[in-house]
Amino acid sequence: MSVNVLLVEDDRVLREALADTLDLGGFAFKAVDSAEQALKVVHEEPFNLVISDVNMPGMDGHQLLAQLRRQQPHLPVLLMTAHAAVERAVEAIRQGAVDYLVKPFEPKALLKLVQRHAAGRVTDEEGPVACEPSSRQLLELAARVARSNSTVLISGESGTGKEVLARYIHQQSPRASQPFVAINCAAIPDNMLEATLFGHEKGAFTGAIAAQPGKFEQANGGTLLLDEISEMPLALQAKLLRVLQEREVERVGGRKPIALDIRVVATTNRDLAGEVAAGRFREDLFYRLSVFPLAWRPLRERPGDIVQLAERLLARHVAKMQHAPVRLSADAQACLQAWTWPGNVRELDNALQRALILQQGGVIEAADFCLDGAIPLSGGTVPLSGQREQSVEQGDDKRRHEYQQIIDTLRAERGRRKEAAERLGISPRTLRYKLAQMRDAGFDVEASLFGE
Repeated sequence: MSVNVLLVEDDRVLREALADTLDLGGFAFKAVDSAEQALKVVHEEPFNLVISDVNMPGMDGHQLLAQLRRQQPHLPVLLMTAHAAVERAVEAIRQGAVDYLVKPFEPKALLKLVQRHAAGRVTDEEGPVACEPSSRQLLELAARVARSNSTVLISGESGTGKEVLARYIHQQSPRASQPFVAINCAAIPDNMLEATLFGHEKGAFTGAIAAQPGKFEQANGGTLLLDEISEMPLALQAKLLRVLQEREVERVGGRKPIALDIRVVATTNRDLAGEVAAGRFREDLFYRLSVFPLAWRPLRERPGDIVQLAERLLARHVAKMQHAPVRLSADAQACLQAWTWPGNVRELDNALQRALILQQGGVIEAADFCLDGAIPLSGGTVPLSGQREQSVEQGDDKRRHEYQQIIDTLRAERGRRKEAAERLGISPRTLRYKLAQMRDAGFDVEASLFGE
C-alpha cells in the first residue's frame, strides 16, 4: 500500500538522513526545508503524514501544526525537537500532534511511528478518501462543521459514500466518544418506522410485549444518521420536524417527553428541493435539515480519489480473505480512472473483488476488473452472469421493459407511490427498492417522470 510522507526539516544534513531512513523503510516522501514550503505543497498533493522539526527559522513546527489543524484537520502531524521540553510536548499533543520525537532518536523509532500514524490511515475507516482538490475542500468543510451542533444534510448519488462522510463528521466532533446510530429510512416498512425512530411503550401496539427505546434515544449524546431521508412518509415527516424543533421525543404509546442532546445528519440521493416542489417532502422539514448542506460528488467527478480509494478497498478485502498482498499495475490504475463508474463506490468495490479473484502473480491488470461485462479466459470470454451473450441482451430488454412499466404507472398515478405499487401488484417497499435499483443503473427516474 502506498504511503506519502511530507518531511519538513531546515537542516540539510539531517533532512537527507531522515529521507534515507524513510526510503529504506519503503515509504514515499517529499522533503522541504521550511514550514512555509510545507503549507504550499500540502495543497498540491495528498499526504498521509507530516513529519516536522519544531525549531526552524520563520514559521516553527508548532505554528505549522496550528495552520494544518485549521486547513487539513484530518492530516496527522508528527513533531521532532532537539530540546526535551515536556511542557511543549504536552501542548503539542493537545493542539493535535499525533506524536512527539526528541532528537536524537533511532531510525527504527521513526519508522515505527510512521507505520502507526501514516500506514494505518490508508486502510482506516475514519473518513472518506480525499485526494481530489474538491474532495479535500469538502472534507475540510465537514471537519469545521463537525465542531458545531448544526444539522447536516448530505446529498449525492447512491453509492458515493454519504454514510462514510456522516461517520467522519461524527468522529471529528466533540461527540466522537458518544454513540453513532444510523437508520436507513428506505429499508424499514412504513408502519414500523415511527416505533423504530421514537421507540414504544409496552402494549403500544400488537406485539409490543416490552418497552423499547428508539434510535433517537439510542443516539442521545451522539449523532443520529437518517439515511435516505427522502423515503420517509409525509405523515412521519411532521413528527420528525417536531422532534427536531423541540429536541425531545415521545415514545409510541407514551406520554412523557424525553429530552434529547443529539446531532442529526441526514442523507439523500435525490434533489430534495425538487421533492418539496413536487409535494413529496415537507418544505419546513427541508429547511430544518439543511442548516449545513454538503454535496458529495459522484466518483466520475473525483478521478483523483479513485486509485487511493481502490487501494483502501483492496486492502480491506485482502485482510478479510487473508490473501497475499496484491498491487494495481499502472494500466489497471489508468483503467480505473478512465471508467465512468455509474454505480460509484459500490461498483468499484465489486470490480476490485473480481480482480482479486482473477489476478495472477500479485499484480492486478486492467482486464481483471471485467468492466466490459465479461470474464477473460484462455479460450475467450464468458459473461459475468455465466449465460450466453444473447441471454444477457434478453435480460437487459426485460429489465428495460420493467423499468418503463414502473415509470408509466407512476406517471398515471402522478407520482403517488402507494397507488402505483398497488397497480403494479407489489408492496411500496418493493417499489422503493426497484426505484433505487433504477437509479443505481443510471436511470434518471425524476427526469423520466417530470421531464428535464
